[in-house]
Amino acid sequence: MNPRRAITLLQINDTHGYLEPHPELFWAGAQAEYRTAGGYARLLTIFKRVRQERNGAVIALDNGDTFHGTFHAVESRGEALIEPVNLLGLEAWTVHWDFAYGPARMRELAAKLKHPLLACNCYVKATGELAYPAFTVIERGGVRVGIIGIAATILDKTMPPSFSEGLRFTLGNEELPGHIRTLRERERVELVVVLSHLGFPQDVKLASEVAGIDVLLSGHTHNRMDEPLVVNGATIIQSGCHGSFVGRLDVELDGGQVGAIHHQLIPVDDSIAADPDMERLIEDIVSPHRQMLSAVVGQTKTALNRNTFLESTMDNFLLQAIAEAAGTRIAFSNGWRYGAPIPPGPVTVKDLWNIVPPNPPVSTVELTGREMWEMIEDNLEHTLAADPYQQMGGYVKRCLGLTLYVKLENPAGSRIQQCFIGSDELERDGAYTAAFVTTQGVPKQYGRNRRDLELHAIDALKRYCAAHPCVNADLRGTVIAV
Repeated sequence: MNPRRAITLLQINDTHGYLEPHPELFWAGAQAEYRTAGGYARLLTIFKRVRQERNGAVIALDNGDTFHGTFHAVESRGEALIEPVNLLGLEAWTVHWDFAYGPARMRELAAKLKHPLLACNCYVKATGELAYPAFTVIERGGVRVGIIGIAATILDKTMPPSFSEGLRFTLGNEELPGHIRTLRERERVELVVVLSHLGFPQDVKLASEVAGIDVLLSGHTHNRMDEPLVVNGATIIQSGCHGSFVGRLDVELDGGQVGAIHHQLIPVDDSIAADPDMERLIEDIVSPHRQMLSAVVGQTKTALNRNTFLESTMDNFLLQAIAEAAGTRIAFSNGWRYGAPIPPGPVTVKDLWNIVPPNPPVSTVELTGREMWEMIEDNLEHTLAADPYQQMGGYVKRCLGLTLYVKLENPAGSRIQQCFIGSDELERDGAYTAAFVTTQGVPKQYGRNRRDLELHAIDALKRYCAAHPCVNADLRGTVIAV
């Protein structure tokens, strides 16, 4: 008979390359507060503390979006993160933006890690074989744990084609039952953990239709969960973003059966001391660029963040900059979630890289009113689809120069009630020129006469700061739910 035992799971998700502490937004009643959070040196302190407390009966896991999102991550094509990530002592991870440098580079990065990349839903198109292992088995504290990875299914659907060249991604829901059976029957695991980057709504549906999951660690949608959700026997958590939180689950097993599960969302705040070894390593990585990145390029009156769904101040700043650079009235960008907030005050070069780390060229495109309408309807469906599996966006597409009145509860294709350009109603057959960044801003199926300017996004932001002594990018009601 198996004695009573316990295992602790630690989760980080969507850290997006944030090696150092950074400003993070915390809601306090009707106000936003900006406090310092995160940092790999603090993460390692938490990991070491819990490992000591639990006598090593700990498994630390990463849901991905690890190697992209900051200057150091993008400039090194992920290389800068390898040693810090390895020092954390993780057991497994899965992926999304980590494919930003292409599948070949992804293989190189994964080969340098001490823990496996798991993706039961990533296939090589030419052979139909799995590109990466579907699962791994780890034993800690006398508990045998099976971990199955699910990468972001949108990698070959809404991301740039270079991310997924030669690969195919599924939802993973059809593959999971077979892997769970293998883990239970052949590998004799007592605890099945799914490590997913589908997103919280998708993971809730997944858990509802796949039996046998004990714990589902969710990523992608940056949810801060103070309490887990239990669906079909699966305990689901997600733990914020940017390394600002660690999710902890203490799982008790009694006689081979999962018993009580205790959850804690741990803020990675100023109360956590920095691990000196990690701190030295990170200083070696960031110091060559510190002077350049800390240069002040402007001031902002508006607190810049991406923490609001229909419109965000950070993207208003970006759109204002690219529209001014391109000489257009209208501008679009993707509804990205990542990007540490910038409190009112100085704006640095580092802040600009955090806003738009790919640093794409500023582009222009000619669109009809009908195409803009259809593009936004398509984005609203990708963002708000009733079926979570059809939700493939981030937040609502960011727009400048438009005012949209929408019924969010309406079915696909019927959400926009009215659209205005300034005070004039959008003309469906009218012709408009818009600025944008990345194909996620204006997908390739819309418009004509696309043109990349010589100016890239970060230089456009610098120019805007130079021309506007204090940035005002307040919420203006671009998208209004009616």
